[in-house]
Amino acid sequence: MADSPREWRVGELARATRVTVRALHHYDRLGLLVPSARTAGGHRCYTGEDVRRLHVILALRGFGLSLAEIRDTLAEASGDPVGLLRRQLAEVEERIRRGISLRSRLHGVLGALDRMAEPSTSEFLQLIEEMVTMSEPLTPEQLAEMQRQRSEWAATLSPDELAEMSRRRSQALAALSPEQLAEMQAQRARHLPQSG
Repeated sequence: MADSPREWRVGELARATRVTVRALHHYDRLGLLVPSARTAGGHRCYTGEDVRRLHVILALRGFGLSLAEIRDTLAEASGDPVGLLRRQLAEVEERIRRGISLRSRLHGVLGALDRMAEPSTSEFLQLIEEMVTMSEPLTPEQLAEMQRQRSEWAATLSPDELAEMSRRRSQALAALSPEQLAEMQAQRARHLPQSG
């Protein structure tokens, strides 16, 4: 079924895709996603073809490519959406597998806390590693959403719950050797968004 020849202004596309207007402007400046048309007033207008290109950009970003690498890939691309979608599906299935593993680990830690047995440092290390790995690679949009959700969740906690959570986190971090702490920080840095 063919798409209708609809066009989206930048704000409409941002709302429809949950990609920020700022990111769309940035992609335009880099030549990654130049809108196919502009209004008489100079406003960006995106077509269905532009939406498909945005999907490719976001999929490649999700695979961990920098914006410069995405630009190079798009310049050389043969336009194979089937191959890209298969790769994206494989990535999603791997994230689901990691998510199931992380859920199992969280249940184990919660069970230990319910039994009033403090989880071991190695359990916390493994949990942190799985949490970071589960989220890799984060796009700037995913990181912002995660931070927003964390702030909303923290706002639901009482001051005593926040203090207890902070105390447990401090204890877990204090139990790490300098080498373990450095490795954890290095892993975290590897999985944060890279500037393109």
